[in-house]
Amino acid sequence: MKRLPIGIQTFSDIIENNYYYIDKTEFIKKLLSGSKSYFLSRPRRFGKSLFLDTIDSAFRCKKDLFKGLYLENNWDWESKHPVVRISFGSGVSRNIEELRETFSENIDYIIRNEKAEIVLNNKSLKGRFAELIEKLHSYYGRKVVVLVDEYDKPILDNITKTELAEELRDELKNYYSVIKDSDRYIKLCFITGVSKFSKVNLFSGLNNLNDITLDSEYGDICGYNQQELENIFSDRLKNFDKEKVKKWYNGYSFTGKSVYNPFDILFLFEKKEFRNYWFETGTPSFLIKLISERNFFIPNLENIETSDKIIGSFDVDDIVLEALLFQTGYLTIKKKIRLGENTLFYLTYPNMEVKISLTDYILGKLVESNIKKSKNHISLYKAMENGDLEKLKDIFHSFFASIPSDWYRKNTIANYEGYYSSIFYCYMTALGLDVIPEDVTNQGRIDLTAKIEDKIYIMEFKVIEMVKDGNTAFNQIKEKNYHEKYLAEGKDIYILGVEFSRETRNITGYKWEIVSN
Repeated sequence: MKRLPIGIQTFSDIIENNYYYIDKTEFIKKLLSGSKSYFLSRPRRFGKSLFLDTIDSAFRCKKDLFKGLYLENNWDWESKHPVVRISFGSGVSRNIEELRETFSENIDYIIRNEKAEIVLNNKSLKGRFAELIEKLHSYYGRKVVVLVDEYDKPILDNITKTELAEELRDELKNYYSVIKDSDRYIKLCFITGVSKFSKVNLFSGLNNLNDITLDSEYGDICGYNQQELENIFSDRLKNFDKEKVKKWYNGYSFTGKSVYNPFDILFLFEKKEFRNYWFETGTPSFLIKLISERNFFIPNLENIETSDKIIGSFDVDDIVLEALLFQTGYLTIKKKIRLGENTLFYLTYPNMEVKISLTDYILGKLVESNIKKSKNHISLYKAMENGDLEKLKDIFHSFFASIPSDWYRKNTIANYEGYYSSIFYCYMTALGLDVIPEDVTNQGRIDLTAKIEDKIYIMEFKVIEMVKDGNTAFNQIKEKNYHEKYLAEGKDIYILGVEFSRETRNITGYKWEIVSN
């Protein structure tokens, strides 16, 4: 049994030390048949750095590393090219000076590791970068391969500090402009990152930059597709339910084959239990801040409709929430359709790991309460499993009562009906239940439908100014016969109307009924 390459981003290490490797080298050959300059955006820990290192090894003609791989018999191993590899992946650039220091260190490292005696005369970083490319081309007599990893990290590290982020963006723009000006010396340019910033503001002049982020031919250039997983990891996979693995970790789609994040799969095989491995490596605090500021209706994360222009890019001073959620991996493409000259994308959670983890994280931020969620999650699940709706009421009443009054003073989102339904949605989704928000029927939309075992819950929510006779939320379910949609499933159906007081900020009306089959 081979070793699991957890955290290994060096191609030679993987090949020489008997680690599992999924052959992605055919994509390198494909790159040479198209454009000269490429851009690829993928979420964190998706294998971008490993792919760049593989390109590096191929152009340095390290043939012994490619035995048994596609490139072994499909590459010119006599044409060695110099490689300029720049990475912003390590450390945090807290100001312009630190960014310049990082870039300067990249250039110095390349010079130290070249056999050629290269002396740079330019003083500016932009000038040194350009001179390095030109002199490598001159010394080796072959065009240069330029690889840029984590091109956007300095900006993303400071995305909440707009002025600094813009300053860093403009500094990076200076460096990247060298690639355009050095075109005659370059064989291939490949740039990777998490986000896709506007070409106008960051890659000005690089008009020939081919963005393959949503190119179906490159959909699985990073990550593991289903066939690769089953073929390469067959010895490890036999100990797991394949359908459960797929449900938990597959589903990332970039208009091609859906893929798994390698980080999840490797840790699953290492730890032998289903957990949110990828999600735990980063905290989406900035995203949650945007969601709260824009009063975003959380259940809409199940199905976001957006255009190709919105999903394609954003900028420091024009951050599109949907684009950022997609590019960071919290949402993925469910389907795309063509409408005339426009393309529409429908986004949703990629898999169970992200859906459960993200909604649980959002829940904590929506209430900022010290209440012990894990204990309440267990009680809530048992209450719904047993059809104990009075217990359900007590859990949520206690939950809303625990939210500090100061939180309401600082947030306006709690004034909206969507806030309370979002709480219910996040709570139930975080439990792994089958939850359907805005559930369409022939009479209208159910606010929330949740399924657990042999039970279906149909829920409607209202925010009211004062307590009234009756329950308008419950009455709406009854009047529109929402439950009829599920009668054929032969399960017990619970209809539940919940009213919230804008003044007391808690449940003030709660009425339910069971429709048994």
